[in-house]
Parts: sequence; C-alpha cells; structure tokens
Amino acid sequence: MLPIEQTWLILVDLLTDLKKKGFDVPKSVNKDISLLKTSINFYKRDTSHPDMIKEFDRANIIITGVQDKLLEYAEELSLEYYNSWVDKLRRANLGEEIYKQPKTDSKFIGGAPPGFSHAKVHLKKPIAEDRVQEIAEYNNIIIEFEDDTTIALFGDSDDIKKSLKEIAPFFNE
Repeated sequence: MLPIEQTWLILVDLLTDLKKKGFDVPKSVNKDISLLKTSINFYKRDTSHPDMIKEFDRANIIITGVQDKLLEYAEELSLEYYNSWVDKLRRANLGEEIYKQPKTDSKFIGGAPPGFSHAKVHLKKPIAEDRVQEIAEYNNIIIEFEDDTTIALFGDSDDIKKSLKEIAPFFNE
C-alpha cells in the first residue's frame, strides 16, 4: 500500500471523528476525499505513465489541502488531539501501515455504453442475481455481476440512483 493511501485512510478517519464531535466540515472536503481516492487508484494502474504521474501530482495537491483543513479543525479541539493526528500522518508518510486495508483490485469498468452513467456496489455477502435483476428491469438499468459480492450498474444517472435506493437494504444482509 502506498503512503498516500495510508494518508487517505487517516484523513477519512479524522473527518469521521470530527463530524462525530460536532464539527461542521464543508461538503467540499467530502468531495475532495472522494476524488482523491479515484486519483490514487488511477495512478496505481501504471505508475510510470506520464498521465498517471500527473494524476499523482494532482492527488498530492488535493491531499495537502484536505489535510490542512482537517488539521485546523483538530487544532481547535485541542493540541493533544491535533498532535495525535499529526503523528499518524507523519508515520504514514514514512511508510508505516497505520490502518490495514482489505485487498480489493480496482478495475475500470469496460464496455459501458457511451453516455451511460455507472456505479459499483460491494456487498458484504453474496446475493442471488434474481433479487436485483427485477430492480434493474423496473428502473431500466443494466446490472453486471463482477463476482459474488460486486455489482456494476449502468444506465441513466437518475435511474441508477433509484436502483441504489432499492438495493440499499441488501448492503446490510
């Protein structure tokens, strides 16, 4: 795992903790963290390609901005709290594994028709295809099972959102 991935995990944990403590963190931070994970996964596809290196540079810029914002909030809470997060980030930058991350191979979804939106769902337990196929047909989307616990959805953005709301109860099964 790359140090930037560990930093990302720490920042996600810090963001979650700050929200639990009642801080009103701007929604732009959530968006940046999400984009950051996408940039990291894009970079990992081929770390020597010039476009990938540009993506890594972009990820570093984003992560620095998110880190600065979140650490400002942490410092407001207390110096001890702030220092504990700075220490985790420092150790991650030195290559220490702070959080274990399950091995999941990110894949670009191929074969999506032009103009279609897509989403990927990871379930905790395998699910029978017929349970979600009816939802797919009703909402006019295409569902592909990548494996027993990973489902790719293709279609209009609004149709995918409706389908995800209907599939959501399966996430906790």
